[in-house]
Amino acid sequence: MFKIQEPSKPWEILHIDWVTGLPPGCDKIYNSCLVISDRFSKTPIFLPCHKDDAAMDTALLIWNRIVSWACIFTNIISKRDPKFNSALWEDLHQLFGTKLSFSTAYHPQTDGLAERMIQNLEDMVRRICEYGLELKDCNGFTHYWFTLLHAPELSYKTYIHSGTNQTPSILENGWDPKLPHISLRNYLVKRNTKASSFKECHKACS
Repeated sequence: MFKIQEPSKPWEILHIDWVTGLPPGCDKIYNSCLVISDRFSKTPIFLPCHKDDAAMDTALLIWNRIVSWACIFTNIISKRDPKFNSALWEDLHQLFGTKLSFSTAYHPQTDGLAERMIQNLEDMVRRICEYGLELKDCNGFTHYWFTLLHAPELSYKTYIHSGTNQTPSILENGWDPKLPHISLRNYLVKRNTKASSFKECHKACS
């Protein structure tokens, strides 16, 4: 059993899990989603991926979205996944001076709060998929579930988290992003009935 040392700034400690069994989308055949959460701010990141991704694929996803943007983290907390048990990840942890901690789902000693948060994020992703396998706009362009993942990200970042009494965006950036005004959303819905699909999609994430 391990005790988690609380981070002092965003993106020091990452919680990582996968949502699998999602409907394949587009020619990329994404069927899973990598869920990453910052322990400090509770900011989520959803990255479409494949269930059979190798350790290198996962490492590149984390590097391209986290390391190149928020610098090197100190700790990854995740369930026991073979990807993180690979020689590649052992070498990466030695190279960057980071470490990996394994958790057990809903085990309070290994941080049940984070596990519940990951579960909430997973539920949001699944609701996006259940809303429809694919959505088409007025021009016939198909919006697959993995193109809509920024909606639940934004929704979660701008809601006050019960554990911090702050929004993740405030804790991460010091400010909340400006969101479209309700009147603007209503205007778009009146102008284009297809826009209502995206409005309902956003509501489903909230």
